Amino acid sequence: MNISEQELPGLKTLAMQYPSIQAASTAIINLQSELNLLKGTEHFVSDIHGEYATFSHVLKNGSGSIKQAIRDAFGDDLGAPEQHELATLIYYPESKISLVLQNEADAGAWLRQALQRLIRVCREFSSLYTRARIRQLMSAEYAGILEELLYEHESVQSRSAYYQSIYDSIIATRSAQAFVVALAELIQSLAVSRLHVIGDIYDRGPGAHHIMDALINYHSVDIQWGNHDIVWMGAAAGSEACIANVIRIALRYADLETLESGYAVSMLPLASFAMETYGDDPCQRFIPKIAEGQEITEREIKLLAQMQKAIAIIQLKLEGQIVQRRPQYQMADRLQLDKIDHARGTVTIGDGVYALLDTNFPTVDPNDPYALSPQEQRVVDKLRLSFTDSTSLQKHVRFLFSRGGMYLVHNGNLMYHGCVAMNADGSFKAFEVAGEAYAGKAFVDRVERLARQGYFSAAGSAEKAYGMDAMWYLWCGAQSPLFGKEKMATFERYFVAEKELHAEGRNAYYDLRNEEAAARKILQEFGVDPDRGRIINGHVPVKVRKGESPIKANGKLLVIDGGFSKAYRKETGLSGYTLIYSAHSLQLVAHQPFESIDKCLEGGAQSAGDIQCLETVATPLRVLDTDEGKGLQQEIVVLQRLLEAYRAGFIKER
Repeated sequence: MNISEQELPGLKTLAMQYPSIQAASTAIINLQSELNLLKGTEHFVSDIHGEYATFSHVLKNGSGSIKQAIRDAFGDDLGAPEQHELATLIYYPESKISLVLQNEADAGAWLRQALQRLIRVCREFSSLYTRARIRQLMSAEYAGILEELLYEHESVQSRSAYYQSIYDSIIATRSAQAFVVALAELIQSLAVSRLHVIGDIYDRGPGAHHIMDALINYHSVDIQWGNHDIVWMGAAAGSEACIANVIRIALRYADLETLESGYAVSMLPLASFAMETYGDDPCQRFIPKIAEGQEITEREIKLLAQMQKAIAIIQLKLEGQIVQRRPQYQMADRLQLDKIDHARGTVTIGDGVYALLDTNFPTVDPNDPYALSPQEQRVVDKLRLSFTDSTSLQKHVRFLFSRGGMYLVHNGNLMYHGCVAMNADGSFKAFEVAGEAYAGKAFVDRVERLARQGYFSAAGSAEKAYGMDAMWYLWCGAQSPLFGKEKMATFERYFVAEKELHAEGRNAYYDLRNEEAAARKILQEFGVDPDRGRIINGHVPVKVRKGESPIKANGKLLVIDGGFSKAYRKETGLSGYTLIYSAHSLQLVAHQPFESIDKCLEGGAQSAGDIQCLETVATPLRVLDTDEGKGLQQEIVVLQRLLEAYRAGFIKER
């Protein structure tokens, strides 16, 4: 048996972890066993847009998989009302316990029954995991006892009294409530082995910062960036144009919760400037969109409108500066401030001249329209410091970089938020970067590197400036894989009445993605087997009410943007999609609006939604069939080489 000189150093390093033949053999046995476990359940979500309550509820119920586990565990032993009671105990254990015990005569008996039922449900999921993995997910404080109960030998009569004594002790020491909570949280974790977020965590809803906290604490998650994520990432890097966009959107939807409460970004400099500069301006074109149930005074609406106009003008100037210094972006049509005829109150767009709906531009110098006024520059400087100095924002954005990217290939699925830019003939659209043409996967890889460069490069460097501009381009550029439209018509929608100018157009991809040939071409481009693989996409809401289907290209492409955001629900008629990929099937779940935790707890049967089975597997998938399994097999090969090295005397046991 030969061990090469190149191989030996690596094996010696591995021997520090496995210092004996027995240790290496045990590791191989454990890994071989793990390969034969059923594949864990993957969940896919997209376009959450700050809707923390809805997103949290979907995670807690596992898109209905927890209710299914309850049905499997109890069958006809529990009626529908009892199954719902048990499900809500798992979703919201602390609230449910408090509600039930207000009217429960024998609290101890109820808690004992709850613990026993939760153990049965937990066993439905535990078969998918090794004991070591379950131990990692358990609350450390209760792990030893929970493990005893979870692997209880019910058929062994001699141990029956032992297990009953555990329950007795839990009740007697008044620890039952804590154990119920620990079990419920364990079940929630086991229900989802890996969470895939297909972009757009931010904007429109009030809870993006809460969603990010939840994702950071989640046991297994990856994120494919959306355009609304990249603009926040650019803002965190210090891009002034991205900062202006983030603030303008927050003001447009009258929601500063994430900015002010989540990230401690002070709006006072902008508010003071807006009141001073636009105090006599009604700012009618900038009245914010008020969500149903949102309480806001007329005075607050007026201030928000003034602030929105102030930051919109600043945004248009900052974007104009980028377009001028980056001609390769081919966005000269976005230069509109220099096309305004202030005397006539018109603007020239293309070959037409159009009346302006708002002609008050006190900070726009006709001779230098894209220059910030001294007052605007001071506001921008203060805002930039607020973003770059926000500890919580930087923590969240670093997580997006560490767990995220432009796309991911995992277990035969290609995931990305927006599109792969294409020409009408189905070819990949080329884009020139630093004098070299990129298209398809190469372009997506290149712009991801630029985004990372924009955040991580040294402050003040040319590399950082180039990367930050690239992040802004990814937000709104015509060929951006995250945007996928011909333009972002911010100026036209604010200042021009003609609806045809408001249209933003879409890349040819959005027509071609209905065709199986185009989907197969994209899969091949990213190294995915087109016969077995599929694309999982977000970004554009599926208008179910208009008859649109999330299933495209003969099932090769699935769009899972179903309207988590309240702003889209009128179009979609839904409250979001989730995709569930288990060992047995691929299912698309269409969710109904989540009303409240109280409604759920009080018996309102919060449906997980309509479940559509897209594909069933004749032979259940095992870990062996997954990307994780391939990694484990590679580990086994290396460990076998270590065993051989021990037995041949190349390495001594310790």
